[in-house]
Amino acid sequence: MDNLSHALETVRSTGNYKLLQRLAIDQHPGFSSIGATCQSPKICVCLDTETTGFTHGKDKIIELGMISFLYDPDTFRIINILNRYNGLEDPGEPLSQDVINVTGITDEMLAGQHLDDEKAMAMLSSANIIIAHNAQFDRPFLEDRFPVCVQKAWACTMSQIDWSSEYVTARTLEYLLFKCGGWFIDAHRALNDAEGLLALLMSNLPFSGDEVFKILLEKARTKDTRFFAIGAPFDKKDAMKERGYRWSDGKSNKPKCWWMDVADKQEETDWLSENIYPNGNLTNVQTIPVTAFTRFSAR
Repeated sequence: MDNLSHALETVRSTGNYKLLQRLAIDQHPGFSSIGATCQSPKICVCLDTETTGFTHGKDKIIELGMISFLYDPDTFRIINILNRYNGLEDPGEPLSQDVINVTGITDEMLAGQHLDDEKAMAMLSSANIIIAHNAQFDRPFLEDRFPVCVQKAWACTMSQIDWSSEYVTARTLEYLLFKCGGWFIDAHRALNDAEGLLALLMSNLPFSGDEVFKILLEKARTKDTRFFAIGAPFDKKDAMKERGYRWSDGKSNKPKCWWMDVADKQEETDWLSENIYPNGNLTNVQTIPVTAFTRFSAR
């Protein structure tokens, strides 16, 4: 054992400290499955965007990071890393100080820069599924820039893993990497976050021990029902919030109302009838099916 390993083991053995290790994908325990064989592998792309702000339709992408890999859709084993891409783009306007502070990206770094649309399109077009950590945010930006993303299946590690049942109290990528393996990354740069996302997929959940990638893909394959509670009484807004409904202002191809995606259509119908609509009249309630191909899309 070298001096560094001995020192680290000494610190760990006290039980008084937790140590973090800078993420290197080839040092992740899940990397041991790399090179496995599969007759019909599929392609996944992990991605992250950095933008000028949080408003889809107004703000712009300033950085895109992606990593693609082959996986076995039956065993959920990651077979081989295929490609990486990282690119910057000049938004044509000065960055806010908040964006500079969070990302470390400056106006000087972006000046004259453009994303390599051809390379990005090639990676995205090949994907059977795209994964982001907050796909509700990233997917609309990517759909606007790369229309092929409209046709793709998407999954989200932030919202489609039941982190609360794993006794995890925060959902930032940095915290989840710590909880699922003691890794750290230089966050809020797109490729770092995309590689951190892959590391998370190769990890096990901290309480149940289940494989993150397996649980996520199983969830992505499910079909939900989106409820639009049109005309719900104003005095029921607190009950709607507590139930998990979100408010739509009518600007993202959704009606102006409370809405939510649910797994059990009949259970939700019964709840709305009993708790929200007088006399159980659900005439104004609209529903649509939701799959990985439509979930998180603003279209």
